[in-house]
Amino acid sequence: MEVRGEDGGPPYVVEWSDGHTGLLFPGPGSVLHVSERHEDAGQGAGDAAAAQAATDGGSAAPAGRPAATGPGQPGHVREWTVRVSIYESGDDTHAQAVLLGDSPQHLKAEGDSHRAPDDPVVPEIGDEVAAGRALRHLAERLLVTADDDIAAVTGEDAHVRRS
Repeated sequence: MEVRGEDGGPPYVVEWSDGHTGLLFPGPGSVLHVSERHEDAGQGAGDAAAAQAATDGGSAAPAGRPAATGPGQPGHVREWTVRVSIYESGDDTHAQAVLLGDSPQHLKAEGDSHRAPDDPVVPEIGDEVAAGRALRHLAERLLVTADDDIAAVTGEDAHVRRS
């Protein structure tokens, strides 16, 4: 819908197939699948995103159409990004992990750490503990989501093995 970066680069304002809009910051190795814009829109962000993907070694294909497959090529490829934000305040560290996938729904989880008064001040340790806990919680939320999706498809209770 809109290119906000310089020279046709990210971020892009995108409209998902369900009508939800949001900012998209494609990461390294991203593959953008861009649908055709409305005829009256002319040259737009969709064309710019496709051009950017092509220059980055990615590909742009109409939404809903799988990438070309052949012998030795995968038929279903997704790339998800996990963004971890860490906030430190005194002896406390808080981390938020967000799974950014190809749908407008993102999974979020949080983790915290607290430095004991007798421990040496090493901020990286608090970062590691809080981020590790946030990622562990995010992994559990993803597995619970899979349980729910399996149950919705099969009509039976599901429990994905956690190992």
